[in-house]
Amino acid sequence: MGERILVVGGTGPTGTPLVRGLVARGHEVAILHRGLHESPDTPGEVRHVHLDPYDDDALREAAAGPAYDMVIAMYGRLRRIAEAFAGRTGRFLSVGGVPAYRGWMNPALAGPGGLPVPVPEDAPLVRDVAEDAKGYRIVRTEEAVFAHHPQATHVRYPYVYGPKQPAPREWCIVRRVLDGRRRIVLADDGLTLHHHGYTENLAHALLLAVDHPERSAGRIYNAADDEVLTIRQVVEAAAAALGHTFEIVSMPFDLAVPARPLVMQPAPVHRVLDLARIRADLGYRDLVAPREAVARTARWLAENPPSPGGREETILTDPFDYAAEDRLMDAWSDLRDAFPDAGFGTAPGYGLAYSGPGGRPRSRPEFEA
Repeated sequence: MGERILVVGGTGPTGTPLVRGLVARGHEVAILHRGLHESPDTPGEVRHVHLDPYDDDALREAAAGPAYDMVIAMYGRLRRIAEAFAGRTGRFLSVGGVPAYRGWMNPALAGPGGLPVPVPEDAPLVRDVAEDAKGYRIVRTEEAVFAHHPQATHVRYPYVYGPKQPAPREWCIVRRVLDGRRRIVLADDGLTLHHHGYTENLAHALLLAVDHPERSAGRIYNAADDEVLTIRQVVEAAAAALGHTFEIVSMPFDLAVPARPLVMQPAPVHRVLDLARIRADLGYRDLVAPREAVARTARWLAENPPSPGGREETILTDPFDYAAEDRLMDAWSDLRDAFPDAGFGTAPGYGLAYSGPGGRPRSRPEFEA
């Protein structure tokens, strides 16, 4: 027997696959949203409640109606939604963000080298509004959720990618492919690890919490892709999906200005989440492998390109100034060509334990069985 479930939101990049999954499980689903972004992928049997989830009076009106077995809050003012439905639902599942962690937005706060890799759910949170106002608000909102719903389940999202994402980082790559660019600047060879979550994978994480009420009650989970791709791997996977290859121009982070929209932070440090809890409690594993997810996203963007200079590019802050990029890359190439030989008497090596390319040669030319 399915439950009566209200999804606040439900039409966005992760909301649509979540709603489809709920309906497939036999639940009676309603979605509360403003009705401005109806999705053709929303199942026809879903009931639409057209209210503004940012309007406190509208939320109280919705909560005053028939009680729901579960409310899933993934859009609007979360603390107000939690307050409005206190005592009006059997279960409460909410979605928040990883900037709750101290150092996620400002790596210097986490100490030398930035955040631990990976970041567990019990890592220090932002407690000082002067350090990080956004992170502080997120933490206070989480506290409000559990104050009103002690047995709630809360899921911390990283950056989301996939079709219909309003801030599509892959567009920084896809537009350069479509524009015929052959070179792309990456900071420090693009080796920064930056955890993202594909839309269908994050929806799957929420559905697992729905499926396992006893295990997930009163818990906070990190949710993201199982595999963390480097920025370079994202670039290469997106380009390959479109039959393109780039010459990677690696530059030191402080010089690699065009790479900032892909790094998405003012330092090349890693941001990786520990997923041990959601794996152990709920059995989470990716539905879509990240490399395939990036490829799908790239192909979707190529078929549905954002408008040049439009909302998406404004959010990404990528000017696509190719003339400036070429000047920078050419200057870097000239500098490298003119760099003097340091004159090492004996060149430093990789250590005698290393036996890969350029490392210690084999002691015998032939393998002896």
